[in-house]
Amino acid sequence: MHRALRGSRPLVFAHRGGAKAGPENTIAAFDGGLAAGADGLELDVRLSGDGEVVVIHDPTVDRTTNHRGAVSAYSAAELERFNVLGSGDGVPRLRTVLERYRDAALIIEMKDASADLALRVANLVREAGAIERVALGSFHATPLKAVRRYEPRIPTGSARDETRLALYASYAGIAPFWAGYRAFQVPELTSGQRVVSKRFVKMAHAAGLAVQVWTVDTPHDVARLLGWGVDAVISDCPEVAARAVRDWSAGVP
Repeated sequence: MHRALRGSRPLVFAHRGGAKAGPENTIAAFDGGLAAGADGLELDVRLSGDGEVVVIHDPTVDRTTNHRGAVSAYSAAELERFNVLGSGDGVPRLRTVLERYRDAALIIEMKDASADLALRVANLVREAGAIERVALGSFHATPLKAVRRYEPRIPTGSARDETRLALYASYAGIAPFWAGYRAFQVPELTSGQRVVSKRFVKMAHAAGLAVQVWTVDTPHDVARLLGWGVDAVISDCPEVAARAVRDWSAGVP
């Protein structure tokens, strides 16, 4: 049982460390998300201008730091000195996160649609001895397919088009046996279309695939999704989600 896919009970991942509780994708957020009861962390990565894998969601630093411009315009050392959302924390390197959180499961979303990023991430995961606790995700097929070829021991989620095909298969009652991925990391709804349902979860489990749903922030939504059999929720409010999982597991209404 891979630690970043499923556990003995449903897992809670702190989305960007718990984006509603602190400065997203920072060490402070990650510390807080785990302290709040999350089993693991979900985080976003891109390449800095000097080719380091850094933890940041947007293609620019404008929204989350006291600087402006593309992430790729700065070195990793420069990004580390920025002030993220007034926290005093900089943009961390993935290497730092892997070393600091050795006991946490991680879902790492690759934001750049490049094989270069994917191979650098895979190498860092391998060097950190973290293959058994890291899963990789992306909207883009290129980085995911690169990882599957290069280091197939690291599980990947489905790309957007792969998810779409699987969703159509679920309507027809066909399991996605062609998949190179090992999990669906998906929203419950997208553009008004339902993705996650009891039928979808049943289809995924029949194919040996985990279902991890983002972004789930209320006890009601957590309990409903767990009732459908999802394996993990990814939440901006990890304390709320962790408590809801405990209550659901204990049969508390």
